[in-house]
Amino acid sequence: MKALLLNGSPRQGNTYTALEALKKGFFNVEGLEVGEIEATNVDVSPCVACDTCGETGKCVFDDDTNEVIEAVMEADMVVFATPVYWWGITAQLKLIIDKLYSKAAALKETSKKVGIIVIGEAEQDDPQYGLIAKQFDCICEHLGWEIAFCNTYTAGAADDLAADEKAVAEIEGLWKNI
Repeated sequence: MKALLLNGSPRQGNTYTALEALKKGFFNVEGLEVGEIEATNVDVSPCVACDTCGETGKCVFDDDTNEVIEAVMEADMVVFATPVYWWGITAQLKLIIDKLYSKAAALKETSKKVGIIVIGEAEQDDPQYGLIAKQFDCICEHLGWEIAFCNTYTAGAADDLAADEKAVAEIEGLWKNI
């Protein structure tokens, strides 16, 4: 079994802390291979709707898109982790999600579990968390994927989540959902 962690954060703050806790918990899953892609460290150009991928099954751009999408294809579980930027996910993560289009038909044939971790500065009753959750609901419904967990956390300063022992323990325990 393979899990792919897609880190949408451009810095090593709360999202990084969350993924480190998740990886620690994933050690409890026998035979689980965990890969990670930091969205800011890959060169993924924006989709230009040329639809070449519809004919070839690959993105026309000579960048990291095809490698990233292949990693998603090979994973049994994909975890999307992102800080909140203007009531949504980061642009870096959105670029990767947009490029899933290049393999949408093939991705619909796969059975994947999805995890979502969202960290924002706002309190939990803020609409930003619901907006992001709804976007992933739509993506997963379209692809026929199952959401294993969608957890949101409030953390403003870069080290706030690390100081929240209860939240870190909860994230470590998310492995039980796979």
